[in-house]
Amino acid sequence: MSDFLLVLDEGTTSTRAILYAHDGTVVGTAQRELTQHYPAPGLVEHDADEIWDQTLACARKMVEQAGGASCIAAIGITNQRETVLAWDRRSGQPLGRAIVWQDRRTAETCEGLRVAGHEAMVREKTGLLLDPYFSATKMRWMLDHWPALGESGDALAFGTVESWLVWKLTGGLHITDASNASRTMLMALDGADWDDDLLALHGVPRGALPEIVDTAGAFGHTAPDLFGAPIPICGLAGDQQAATIGQQCLRAGHVKATLGTGAFVLASTGAVIPRSRHRLLGTVLAQMDGQRTYALEGSVFVAGSLVKWLRDQLCMVVAAAETETLARSVADNGGVCILPALSGLGAPHWRAEVRGHIAGLSHSTGRAHIVRAALETIAHQMHDLQTAFAADGAPWHDLRIDGGMSANDWIAQDLADMLDISVERPAGVETTALGAAMLAGVGCGLYAGLEDAAVMRKGARNFIPAMVQAVRSARLAQWHDLLATELAKHA
Repeated sequence: MSDFLLVLDEGTTSTRAILYAHDGTVVGTAQRELTQHYPAPGLVEHDADEIWDQTLACARKMVEQAGGASCIAAIGITNQRETVLAWDRRSGQPLGRAIVWQDRRTAETCEGLRVAGHEAMVREKTGLLLDPYFSATKMRWMLDHWPALGESGDALAFGTVESWLVWKLTGGLHITDASNASRTMLMALDGADWDDDLLALHGVPRGALPEIVDTAGAFGHTAPDLFGAPIPICGLAGDQQAATIGQQCLRAGHVKATLGTGAFVLASTGAVIPRSRHRLLGTVLAQMDGQRTYALEGSVFVAGSLVKWLRDQLCMVVAAAETETLARSVADNGGVCILPALSGLGAPHWRAEVRGHIAGLSHSTGRAHIVRAALETIAHQMHDLQTAFAADGAPWHDLRIDGGMSANDWIAQDLADMLDISVERPAGVETTALGAAMLAGVGCGLYAGLEDAAVMRKGARNFIPAMVQAVRSARLAQWHDLLATELAKHA
């Protein structure tokens, strides 16, 4: 068996290649930023060629560090979900920019489908809600607004980011795994293929879509000229599912939260298809040998992107790490409360039209108060999700966190305090990439299954609640007052 597993981790703000040893040790990492394009309010795009070029550059660096392609047992790919691309199969060229998961341009379309009474059918089949977040309405928008798609005819290809990367890596293999397919709003949770009713509803041509495959398996090989020799591609998963696997939240009742650009909570439901009554989502967690496991999911649109906004747009911090020091420098938020709806509100509210708001400003408000209030929005939004999960019969007994923001000790402790449960953070917070490595290891035969692949996961640190109930209640009251006021404006 070759020495290493290579993971391509395609995030929202950057692309990375991570080289893993069989025991889960990170041997090397290469990372490059991705340009964020905001052509108008609520619109978010990426350049498809840039995604490929930067990913390839990172991958080549790690292949070189490994000692060549022959030293890599398999590649695993994990990606920002719902982001969708269109390209021409004949030329392999993109037909426009990628429309990112955060993009809200199809809010009116979703509202029209909802008013027409289609949400019940969509909900029953897919576990999803009619929201611009998901891929199908993005595809429809492309078809309606980009003439190049119509001109491409039968050569049109749609795909989420892992599909695009596999296409480019292999020279033409068009596949998507079941976890990503379940986020398009075009596949039923209990269906092996794209659903006829959903395709008709959104007007998306079946022939443009990839084949749906397992999350682990022998899918294909990279083109020999890319890395000097072919490397098998053996693991595919959406980023949140990959993180859930990396956290070993595989059995019913296990809950993880990834704190990245957004914040995403998944609770495994095992082989049971989740049916939420409180506006949470049902999703495919993994598919192995054609057998699916599922999860209940709550998606928060704005988490780390709020800190990025403070840094890049308001210039309140130089680096994200500075936020922890600022939060600790004041006793409380000074009366400041932030509704972080820069891209609308996700679960459990699902209000695309709501925008951000900062309340409670006074002459005594300082930079540290605003930064602290921004960090507090993580726990506030997570508390709303905790309540919804409990109402759906999936209470949180503890919480495993990961992602870039979880490295902030203040945030980890604030989550424990506000949720009043133990919070566990693994020694390596980048469990999304780890989950993809586990899948690749299973797919190439290194491990018999995901339980065996758990040897790649290291130790963890626990954060225990220490906040008195009166303080917790006061903060939640402040949050819910602001939330109710802003929601009422758009009633």
